[in-house]
Amino acid sequence: MPGDVVDLIMQDHREVERLFDELKDSPEKRPNLLPVLTTLLTAHSRAEEAEVYPVAASEAGEKEEVSHSQQEHIEADQLLAKLASTDPESAKFDKVLQNLIDAVSHHVDEEETKVLPGMRANLSDERREQLGAAFVASRKQHLGEQPGDMTRDQLAQQASNADIPGTSGLSKAALKKKVERQADL
Repeated sequence: MPGDVVDLIMQDHREVERLFDELKDSPEKRPNLLPVLTTLLTAHSRAEEAEVYPVAASEAGEKEEVSHSQQEHIEADQLLAKLASTDPESAKFDKVLQNLIDAVSHHVDEEETKVLPGMRANLSDERREQLGAAFVASRKQHLGEQPGDMTRDQLAQQASNADIPGTSGLSKAALKKKVERQADL
């Protein structure tokens, strides 16, 4: 039984924080932990983008917060891709890791103080349970994906969540560029 989507999201947040601490504190574990972090964070983000954010925007009245959260996801994807391509034994790794930690921590704080309380207040227990099941199924489907492994449909979902207009006829490459450019603003 999956459970309340808000609780499930927060459980993932705690696990990501635990992985961050371990990556910082145990450099010898980095080669093995880095793929775990990238897989979990990518699957978590894709599941939120596909299942949670559209409902939070349309049913829980969190449209502006979802748009902002989606832009933070895009930024985190970029930082995660950079971390994944950085040698875990290099001096640069600590700086790239800290940039990712700072961005994700900021995002988690905002999501847990704005979006998730809005969902808890404005969606029924039954609806949050339904979303929990959809979130878990989507996260499972996206396990194994890495940052940058985006389909055109996933990019279109990000654009929709971020309220980026004029994307329907764009190619995958043009859509990716527009989504990333919007996140940089």
